[in-house]
Amino acid sequence: MMSSRSSASGTHSASSASQAHSVSDDTEHAPRGRKRKKKQKPARKVLSPDDTRALLRRLWGGQVRHYPGRILAVLLLTVVMAALTALYPLVIQRALDMFASHDPRILYQVPMLVVIVTASKAVSQYAQTLAAQGLVLVVIRDLQNIMFSHLIQADVTRIEQEAPAKLAARFTTDAVSIREAMIKVVNSLGDTVTIAGLIVSMFYMDWELSLIAALLYPVAVVPIQKLGKKVRRASGGMQEQIGETAAFLTESFSQARTVRVYGMEQEETARAVTSFERLHKAMLSITQGRARVDPLLEVLGGTAVAAVLGFAGWRAAMSGTTLGDFSGFVAALLLAARPLRALGALHAALQEGLAGLVRIFSVVDEKPAVTEASDAVPLPAGGGHLIFKDVGFIYNDGRVGLDSFSFEAQAGQVVALVGLSGAGKSTALSLVPRLHDVTSGSILLDGQDLRHLQIESLRKAIAYVSQNPILFDFPVYENILLGKPDASEAEVHAAARAAAAEAFILELPEGYKTCVGSGGQFLSGGQRQRIALARAFLRNPRLLLLDEATSALDSENEAAVQQALARIRHDRTTIIVAHRLSTVRAADLVVVMQDGRAIEQGNHDTLMEKNGLYARLVRTQSLEQ
Repeated sequence: MMSSRSSASGTHSASSASQAHSVSDDTEHAPRGRKRKKKQKPARKVLSPDDTRALLRRLWGGQVRHYPGRILAVLLLTVVMAALTALYPLVIQRALDMFASHDPRILYQVPMLVVIVTASKAVSQYAQTLAAQGLVLVVIRDLQNIMFSHLIQADVTRIEQEAPAKLAARFTTDAVSIREAMIKVVNSLGDTVTIAGLIVSMFYMDWELSLIAALLYPVAVVPIQKLGKKVRRASGGMQEQIGETAAFLTESFSQARTVRVYGMEQEETARAVTSFERLHKAMLSITQGRARVDPLLEVLGGTAVAAVLGFAGWRAAMSGTTLGDFSGFVAALLLAARPLRALGALHAALQEGLAGLVRIFSVVDEKPAVTEASDAVPLPAGGGHLIFKDVGFIYNDGRVGLDSFSFEAQAGQVVALVGLSGAGKSTALSLVPRLHDVTSGSILLDGQDLRHLQIESLRKAIAYVSQNPILFDFPVYENILLGKPDASEAEVHAAARAAAAEAFILELPEGYKTCVGSGGQFLSGGQRQRIALARAFLRNPRLLLLDEATSALDSENEAAVQQALARIRHDRTTIIVAHRLSTVRAADLVVVMQDGRAIEQGNHDTLMEKNGLYARLVRTQSLEQ
């Protein structure tokens, strides 16, 4: 039609604005020449990042505890592995005592013990790693499934307010941080049991030296906790920035033609430099937090060893102990250094995982605005009698989409919605399948308020084709079959012929079996539009919603599609956002919209006689001939 559309939100990325199932592009709501206000995201329910116990309880109760068999296997293997590690100092003590006493059994007994302990630990470690990783991965899979199930049913407004790449980051970077934290938590169980076993060994060999070592390590708790809080804040910022960077890259690459045609290479490079610099700073911040933990524990461990050696040396000079006791104790102390460092680093890793959990749970906890009433009923039989009654709709950012908008479409009628860009045409269309809910007024379909209908029942009676349909990365046949999954091959082919699509489909390399690529990128705009129309025809809906659905067709194919529409419209109601005069002339009712209101209604001839806005649009060729 007349003017190009603006994006549904100033903050949308290009990839976000092109989503196939989004019909709220009416973003025609921003009048030309008027500066659009930056869309502000609605407040979400955010879990407290400091409520560590609540987050861990929720993770345990919601996901982890459903796998008791895996949990038991991890615990048993962890105990076995830790117990075998604790035997090493005792073996060393035994070997040195036998060496000092010239015991001939040292030739076979000690090597045999070392081989048995080492082999047993290797087997248990391998099994424990598989069990722990398996438990963690199924929990991550469950979190991803829950989040996707929530988002796939969430309001279109919710999906559109965030770039797809940022949403994808919730499933990737956040999931990775949670996975790493959970693995370290599981491993920490083994480290804890290992340390407990080594402590028992140390006290068995020398309780005095054990007390000296035990007094030093708790000193590290306070600085480690402080570092952990900093790491969590830095991790949340890093994950957010990863999403921002991914969104920028998706937008830039999807607009590759525009960038080159308009010579925007330098501007895009500058944006990339800024985005990568922010990501670098976020990653550097978290790296610095992580890097402080190990040196702190290393210094503390060295201090403990030095204190033990000093005391042992003094005691040896005063009274003396066996070489085996002393060597075994030092071996136990050194063996304990690694799991102690791991436990010290655990806090920082746990904070990163908790930051990811906060982001995931904040999505899952969002309450959808469009919900099904508890007493909702199936859509009754009817011919598609649709009534907009004083409908008002306001977007989350305060923009008015519709204002007391009313019209009535009798069953089987074709209604064309026309008006300047920003009038609210696509907004009205999006309210019919309840992608949004009215703010005021009501919409009735065959005598029932849409809000009182079962959502599935309502949407099964509707087919929708947008101005820029995006196909799935399926073969052509499967893309059409989405309209009616149980349709026969003959029905699919008939729908393709009705949409003037079969001719070009048969010329594709594999015909109906040809994959269309991501978003249908291997096809032209007109070809994508015809496949989307074929899908809608196959659905045989009660209500057919067409948002400039023939805008990408040439005159010959448009005429073929219009003939098909004329054949099928007798059994259904068709609502068209129309930008072509040829489409409007064929409509039974033309609703002229301005600023979200219906200012004129009638057929083409009646409206031309009124000499109002519609007549001016036709005369100024705002409606194409």
